[in-house]
Amino acid sequence: MAASIDSLLEEISAVEDPIEELQGLRTALLSLPVSALRDAVSGTRLDVIFSLLNSNHREQVELCVDILERILLALSPEHLAQNFRVELQAGLNHPNDKVKILALTQIGRMMENSDAVTKILNNHDILQALIHCIRDEKMAVAKQAIQSLTKLSHSKSGLDKLFHSELLNVMKEVMATSDIVRYRLYELVVEIASVSPISLGYCASSSLVSQLLSELTGDDVLIRATAIEMVTTLAHSQHGRRYLAQQGIMDKISNMIRGADTDPLSSLYLPGLVKFFGNLAIADSPQQVCETYPAFQNKVFEMALDPDAAMIGVALDTLGLLGATVEGKQVLQKTGETFKAVLLRMSKLAGSGATELRVRSLEAISELLTLEPEQQTEDLLALTESWFHLLSKQPIDMIRTISTQPFPELHCGAMGIFTAIAIQPWGQKLMVSTPGFMEFILDRSMGQTKEAKDAKFELVGSLLSSSTAAEILGSQHYIRLRTYLREGAYYVTAVATVSTERAE
Repeated sequence: MAASIDSLLEEISAVEDPIEELQGLRTALLSLPVSALRDAVSGTRLDVIFSLLNSNHREQVELCVDILERILLALSPEHLAQNFRVELQAGLNHPNDKVKILALTQIGRMMENSDAVTKILNNHDILQALIHCIRDEKMAVAKQAIQSLTKLSHSKSGLDKLFHSELLNVMKEVMATSDIVRYRLYELVVEIASVSPISLGYCASSSLVSQLLSELTGDDVLIRATAIEMVTTLAHSQHGRRYLAQQGIMDKISNMIRGADTDPLSSLYLPGLVKFFGNLAIADSPQQVCETYPAFQNKVFEMALDPDAAMIGVALDTLGLLGATVEGKQVLQKTGETFKAVLLRMSKLAGSGATELRVRSLEAISELLTLEPEQQTEDLLALTESWFHLLSKQPIDMIRTISTQPFPELHCGAMGIFTAIAIQPWGQKLMVSTPGFMEFILDRSMGQTKEAKDAKFELVGSLLSSSTAAEILGSQHYIRLRTYLREGAYYVTAVATVSTERAE
C-alpha cells in the first residue's frame, strides 16, 4: 500500500491541477485502518501535500487538510516534532482557518508528549504564533489555540515558558486587541489556573488573574457579566475557591447582589452572580453558603417570584441545584412560608406558560422531591411529602395532566417527578390509591417518542427498585410492573394485551 500512496504522490506532484489525484489519495487513505496507515505513510513525501496548501484554490486546500489530518494522526508526536515543525508553524499563519486548526491540533498532540513538547518549548516562534491565534477572527481557531496552550500547564517547564518569559508580554499585547480577545485570554488563564494550585500560582503572579477580578466591578455591565462567568469557572476547583475567598471575592459578589436593586442594568449580570453562589453551594455546603451569604438565598426567592422569564429560569435552576441535596432541602425548609410561596409559584409555572420555563420548573420540582433510599429518614420523607402536597390540591392529577399534553419535553419532565416520588413509600401509597394511576403507568400507548418511552421505563424501574413497593402496591400491580420491565421500554404488542385483559 505504501508504494501505491507514493505513486499517487508522484502523480500529484506532476500535474498542474491535482484535484482528481488528491481525491483519489483521500479515498485510498480513508480505506486504511490507522495501524496499516502508519506503516503505509511513514516514508512518504508529505512535502508534496504541504506545498499544495500554498494555493488560493479552496477545494485543493481542503482536500490537502483532509489528507494531512488522516496521515499526521497516524504519526507519533515525536515524529511530528522532529520532521514537521516548520510546516506546522507555517500552518498557524495560513489564511484558511481549516489549515490553522489542523496545525493547532497537531501541535496540541505534541504538547501532550514529554519528548515532543521540549522541541515546542524551545521554539519561541511557534509559541508566539499559537498565542496570536487567540485573536483570530474565527472562534474555532481561537478555541483550538486555547486548548493547545492549556496543555503547557501540565509541566513546570511549560508554565515557566508561558509566564516567566517574553511570552507573557506577547499575551498582554494580544489582550489589548479588543474586549473579545481579552476575554479569550482570560479563558486561557482560568483554564490553566484550574489545573492545580501550582498553575494557579503562576497565573496569579502574572497579575492576569487580579486583572480579571478587577473587571467584576467595572463600568461596562456586559464585561462584568462575562467576568462573573470566568470567576465561576475558576470556583469549580477547590484551590480556585480558596484563592477567591482569600481575595475577598465571595464578599464582593454578595455585596453586588445586595446593590443590584439600585442598578437599572443589574438584570444583565445578576443571573451570573446567583449562578456563582449556586455552584459554590453545591461544591462546598448549601447551609454554609446560605448562612454566610443570606443575600444569595433571598435573591433566589425574589427572582423565582419575578415576572422576568430570565430571572425565573436562573432561580428555578438554582433551587433545583440546592434542593438536590439533603442539606439544601433542610436549608430551604427552614425558610418556612417564604419557600412555600416559591413552591406554589413553581407549581403554577409548571402548569402553564412558556414551555421552556415549564420544563425547567418540572425539573427543579423533581430535584426537590428526590430522596434516595439511604436518605429516607422519617423527617425527610415527611418533608418531601409535604412539599408535594403544596403543589396543588390534587398534585398527582395535576402532574399526570401535564404528562398527557402533546409536548415530549413536558411529558418527560412530569414523568421525572413521578420517578422521584416512586421510590418513597408515601409516593407509592398515593399512586396505588389514585384511581386509574397504575393503569396509566402500564399503558404503553401514552408517549410514543423514544424519550417518552425511556421516561416511563425509568419510572417503572424506580418503583420496582424500592424495597417497599411489593407490599404497598400489591402483588397484582407488582407482577404487571415486573412484566413491563422485563419486556423493555419499546415493547409494541403490550397495548393489545392490556385491552384484552380489560375486556375480560
